[in-house]
Amino acid sequence: MTHPQPDERRDGAGRVPRTRAFSTRAFRTRAFRTRAFRTRAFSTRAFRTRAVAAAAAVLTVAAALSVRTLAGGGFAKYAGDALYTVLVHALLVFLAPRVRPLLAAGGALVFSCAVEFAQLSDVPARLSARSGAARLVLGSTFNAPDLLWYAVGAGAGWWVHRWAGRRRPPRAVQPFARDLSSDS
Repeated sequence: MTHPQPDERRDGAGRVPRTRAFSTRAFRTRAFRTRAFRTRAFSTRAFRTRAVAAAAAVLTVAAALSVRTLAGGGFAKYAGDALYTVLVHALLVFLAPRVRPLLAAGGALVFSCAVEFAQLSDVPARLSARSGAARLVLGSTFNAPDLLWYAVGAGAGWWVHRWAGRRRPPRAVQPFARDLSSDS
């Protein structure tokens, strides 16, 4: 009895399966075209999610700059911290459109806290002295209450992401509704 070579494996019916990735007949079928070439990254739903996340990021930056311009003091500072985390959340959803709300909020919170703890070193302060953009992104000094407001921003991002991603069922006729015209 000879054992089949690795390239001569046979299925249950004794046929040698094709070694190509797909046959030309399978390529022509509609099911192959729609499933094989529509990857998750380029699906309509992912595109729509990315568009909403990009719009949310732009609105978040506009809100943060408006708060910074119009308000002053502690409110502007802490609202900016929360909106910073919301922006990071929106950017995470833009990069990974199928991410779950809790994971995106957790990632935004971890990133924001990492930036805040990096301020314990002198690197962000030196970069902030050179560039205004670096000052907006990295900050300059560590402030412990910022961590609380990062958590508030992550919670707000989680809630909006969860609310926006919820599927609404179509309105249907109630199956157990009484027909009042038949009661005479």
